[in-house]
Amino acid sequence: MSASNERAPSAWPDERFWSRFDSLETRHQHAQSAHESVRRNLDALRRERPAELAEVWNRYCEVIAELDRSTAEIESFRSQGMS
Repeated sequence: MSASNERAPSAWPDERFWSRFDSLETRHQHAQSAHESVRRNLDALRRERPAELAEVWNRYCEVIAELDRSTAEIESFRSQGMS
């Protein structure tokens, strides 16, 4: 095996790393779940109760913004490496 295939981090990430990772991942999963739920509500209202569409649309936009923020935080965390 070549040296490039054998490379591993010099030290495993510490507890601070895993705590931060778990927090970010939980936040991201909650945002994904909220997105799925709001998206289903949006689809249902579009057909059944169009008068309530504006309220659910605003909630959808809020959820998408949170999903974007949590994704960006995970990307930033990822780009920092395991140091």
